[in-house]
Amino acid sequence: MSAVGQTTVAAPSTGPGVLSWAQAREAARRAGLSPLPAVGLPLAEALGRTLAEPLTALTDLPAFDTSAMDGWAVAGPGPWRVAGRVLAGRAASAPLADGAAVEIATGAQLPPGATAVLRREHGRTDGTLLHDCGRHPLTTGQDVRPRGQECRRGEALLPGGVPVGPAVLGLAAACGHDRLAVRRRPVVELLVLGDELLASGVPGPGLVRDALGPLLPPWLRAAGAEVAEVRAVRDDFGLLRDALRHSTADIVVTTGGTAAGPVDFLHRALAEAGARLLVDGVAVRPGHPMLLAELPSAASPSAGPAGGGLPGGGPAGLPGGRHLVGLPGNPLAAVAGTVTLALPLLHARSGRSAVTPVLAPTAVGLPGHPVDTRLLPVRHTADGVVPLAFDGPAMLRGLARAEALAVVPPGGAAAGAPVELLEAP
Repeated sequence: MSAVGQTTVAAPSTGPGVLSWAQAREAARRAGLSPLPAVGLPLAEALGRTLAEPLTALTDLPAFDTSAMDGWAVAGPGPWRVAGRVLAGRAASAPLADGAAVEIATGAQLPPGATAVLRREHGRTDGTLLHDCGRHPLTTGQDVRPRGQECRRGEALLPGGVPVGPAVLGLAAACGHDRLAVRRRPVVELLVLGDELLASGVPGPGLVRDALGPLLPPWLRAAGAEVAEVRAVRDDFGLLRDALRHSTADIVVTTGGTAAGPVDFLHRALAEAGARLLVDGVAVRPGHPMLLAELPSAASPSAGPAGGGLPGGGPAGLPGGRHLVGLPGNPLAAVAGTVTLALPLLHARSGRSAVTPVLAPTAVGLPGHPVDTRLLPVRHTADGVVPLAFDGPAMLRGLARAEALAVVPPGGAAAGAPVELLEAP
C-alpha cells in the first residue's frame, strides 16, 4: 500500500495525489521504520551514528567517593591535624580518625572516615593544625562527590535511537565502554541532474553553478548518512535509468527532473526501474514537485546485475528496502525537499527516535501560501523569529543567514503565533 493509502487524513485540494506537508513527512518516516543492522564499533568510530541499544553503565559513576575540590579531606569537626597527601590516580590512604586531615587533589579518592572536603581557599594551616576560615561552617559531605552520585552500575543512561555526539562518547567512556552498538549508516548516492550545471568556475550564458553538490553531502553526513558518491548525470533518459538500475545505495537522492518539463525524465526512469511511488508532490512552497519512491532490491532482475545489494536492504514493498528521494532542482526548493522527505527517511533508517517539534513565537507576521505550507528562512530576535529576504525557490542568500526554517501554515502566521522550527543546514 502506498503512503497515500496508509494515511487517514484527506489530501489537500491542490491535487488528487498531492500530500500535505505533514502527511509527506510522516510517509517518509514510515517508509524507513525498519532500521539498518547494528554493528559494534570502537568509540573513535561511532561519532555521528545512532545507538542501537540503551547505553548502560558498566560501573558506578563516580566509582568511589571523590573530592570535588583541591583542599583537605577532613574527619569530624576542626581544627584538624594534617598528615599526608592524596593525589588523583592513587588509591586512598589509611582511614582518617576524627580530628585528622590529609591534603587532597580534585578527583582523588576520599580516604575512609573522611566526612567532608575543606576547600584550599577556606583553609589556614598553623604548623600542623588546619583551621576552617570559610564564612559558613563546614557540613558533612561538603565538596564530596559520593560513589554512584551520577549513576549505578547497570543503570540505563540513554535509550537506543539517540545520535552519538561528543557528549555521548564522553559519557560512554566515563562509565567504562570501549565500544558501542550503533546502527550501520544508510549509504546515500547523490545524483545531480542537468546539462546546465557547472562544477567549477563562473557561470556563463545558459549555464549555472551546481549549488546542491556542495550543499547536500555535508548536511546528509551530519544527519547520519554515508555519502558514497556524488555523480553528475546529463539530461539523458538512458543515463538516468541506468544510474537508478545499477545503484546499490540504501537511499538515492536526485536533484532536478521531478516536474513535467521536456527533459524531466525521473518519473519515467523510476517506472522502468521497477520503482513504486510513495509520495508524488507535496503541498509545500518552495519544493512542491518533490517525490519519494520505493526502489527494488539491488539484487532483483529489474535493478541490474545480481549480487550488488547492501546489508540491510530488502525487496520492494517490504520494510528495510531501498528508496529514492527526488528533490527539485532549485536550491531552496531542494532544501525544502530534504527536510520534508530525505531527513525523516534517513533518520528512520538510522534508527533515530522521533524528536519533539521545536516551537517559537513570531516577532512579526510571516507570509504564507493560500493553500500550501510554506518553509521560510528565519532568524531569532528577542521578540521572536523574523523572516529573511531572498527566499525564492532558486535563492540561497536568505538561507545562508538563516538560523532555522519556519513551518508557516497555509494563509500565514500572525505576529506572536507559535510556529514550528526546523534546523537549517
